[in-house]
Amino acid sequence: MRPLICIDSRYIRARPSGIGEVVQALIDHLPALAPDLSFLLLRHPQAPERLSHADNVSEVVVPHAANGPATMWYLPRVVDLSRVALFHATFNIMPAGLPMPCVTTVHDIMWLTQPGLCNDRLSGIVDRLFYAHGIRRALRRSAAIATVSDATREEIARIAPDAASRAFVTRSGVSSDFHASTRAVPWEVIGLPRRRRFVLTVGQYAPYKNHEGALAGFARAFADRDDIDLVLVQRRGEGQFILGKQAARLGIAGRVHFARNVGRDELIALYSNAEVLLHPSFCEGFGNPLAEAMACGCPVVTSDRSAMPEVTGNAALLVNPGDPEAIAGALLRAVDDRRTAKLMSKLGLRRARKLSWQGFAEANLAVYRSVLVEADSGWLRPTPASRPDALPPRYAPSRK
Repeated sequence: MRPLICIDSRYIRARPSGIGEVVQALIDHLPALAPDLSFLLLRHPQAPERLSHADNVSEVVVPHAANGPATMWYLPRVVDLSRVALFHATFNIMPAGLPMPCVTTVHDIMWLTQPGLCNDRLSGIVDRLFYAHGIRRALRRSAAIATVSDATREEIARIAPDAASRAFVTRSGVSSDFHASTRAVPWEVIGLPRRRRFVLTVGQYAPYKNHEGALAGFARAFADRDDIDLVLVQRRGEGQFILGKQAARLGIAGRVHFARNVGRDELIALYSNAEVLLHPSFCEGFGNPLAEAMACGCPVVTSDRSAMPEVTGNAALLVNPGDPEAIAGALLRAVDDRRTAKLMSKLGLRRARKLSWQGFAEANLAVYRSVLVEADSGWLRPTPASRPDALPPRYAPSRK
């Protein structure tokens, strides 16, 4: 009987998310790469009817929140995992009580190192305790830890040295859907006058995304000009209200536009027509908008820290995200220096071609195989001190 791998796919829902994109890419490629394995997908009730039509994939609906008590403390009691040889926890936290080895994808460890960047409100205290608990368990007990960037792996090694030997880089990719497009900008969606030039910022409204810094940098660069606007595509949160007040204080309220319900085709059109993507995050596990923008030929201004230099290579202008003057200077270069913008676009396209979802799936599969071998063909649980890098070379996953 083929070993059964369970992949928690509940982040895939109608509402787009970065982790959902990562998990969908994984299950799009894995079944064909591993016909000798079977896969069980845990599906959210609000996900599409089928996540995969591959012959070696089965699915079960789990009507519990991905990041909720059932997942954290008693998942094996709400779904039958009795035949599972290996469990893949795909969103930072490791469930308790798993009787089989677990691979946990840790996208970032901000809940441990900088929780205020995740949620700085009083209500975020419960979230901090919850996620910190799940991440600490993942670092302590996972048979292997997959990270989507070198930056996250290095952070793990810094705060949890005992976990370093079990952490492997399975770098995220970018879908071929993202490419330079001639599709018209969805002016009606963003409320932007037609044929306006614009700077684009994409991402949920959260402290670590530094959208306040994006506004401040944009205002320093273009407050005295009326030929360019700022468009923020935000998935959730109260950003429009808070940032709208900041824009008014900065005197640019009429030139800042918010778009919440942007479809994939519309987002590609925005990337393809923007003067530059401004992505001044304080921290990122990877930063999907960076890869998406580069794949569409959009120049990028981003932060000089965390995973952002790693993701963009030499294709972006890097700035101190806490310095509005630095952000403004980079924006002016990208917008007004056509030679610089053209070079950034060319380098970005080249960099994006190296960010492959197939390579991401292959790297995860190598981690699975290493854990299965170490666990005696998948049926014996390895100890937390197990070392996937000590396995036979043909099974050992790459660290880079």
